Parts: sequence; C-alpha cells; structure tokens
Amino acid sequence: MAKVSPLMILPPAIFGAFALIAFFGLGRDGAGDLESRFEGRQAPALPTETLDGYAPASDDMLRNGEVTLVNFWASWCPPCRAEHPVLLEMQDAGLRIIGVNYKDRPEQAISYLTEDDNPFMAVPVDPVGRTAIEWGVTGPPETFIVAGDGTILYKHVGPLVGSYYEQSFVPKLNAALGR
Repeated sequence: MAKVSPLMILPPAIFGAFALIAFFGLGRDGAGDLESRFEGRQAPALPTETLDGYAPASDDMLRNGEVTLVNFWASWCPPCRAEHPVLLEMQDAGLRIIGVNYKDRPEQAISYLTEDDNPFMAVPVDPVGRTAIEWGVTGPPETFIVAGDGTILYKHVGPLVGSYYEQSFVPKLNAALGR
C-alpha cells in the first residue's frame, strides 16, 4: 500500500479551512456593509483648487448650519454618469451639493459639466486623490451627508440610483433634513 505524504494532505486541508471561514464569515449580519470610520466626526478639509470657471469650496460651506452633500465624482466614471440626473434633481429641490472632481482631466470634467449641466454649488478638484484618502473614499462615486456643523452623518458608496440608494441613502438624507 502506498504511503500518503502529509504534504499532499496539507493543501486541501488549508483550502477547506479557508472555505469554512469564508462560508461562515459571509453569513454574518452586515457582511456586505462598508462601515465608515468618519461618520460622527468632523468633515476633513476640502481641496482649495477648483475647476476653471467654477465656484471654489470652503470649509465654511460645510459649517454654515445647513445640510450639505459632498459627492466625489469623475467624468470617466460610468456610475457617476448614472447618478448625475439624481444630483440634478436634488439641486432643483434646493439641496446643497459640493462635487469633488476625483483624478480627472480638467478639460474632460469641464466638458462633462457643460454638456450635462452642473448640479454642484462648488467644484473642487482632487487630481491625485489625496483628499479622497482623507475622506476615506475608495473610488467614485461616493456621497457624504454632512450636518450643518460639519459632522459627517452618512457615507454612501456607489451611485445614487436603485434600491440600495432608496433604502439606505434616502432615509438618512430625510432624517438629516428633518423630514
């Protein structure tokens, strides 16, 4: 009878252990949620550089007593384009939105906002992603609800469309607005 080497059993055993960990880990409550370490804290600084011809952002805009949305977006980002009509509707409803242009070419960002309309009251730029890191952004689009005192109330990862948006973002926004 041939002997089975322990080295032949080790890889399947390791794989089996990882499979069990993954199976039980994915089944826990909230496994798909991305927690934000920034909720409940003061919003980091906004970039001082802006797109040519667009209003600059200031930290006072986040601390003026009114709820403000901070949206990280890019012209090259398809989900950003998908949420753009929703941002325009929010602007029409009187919401204050600051759009941080993320790792984009200025001429493309300006063209996009010129062609598809500008929902933002200010358009700071983050050409290398430094501000995004400070805000905890993993990639656009991401939108933050900021209270009038500059406290981050909620971070939404992904486009502002679909059922996840309706079930997670809209109730948080309505609560922040006192609706």
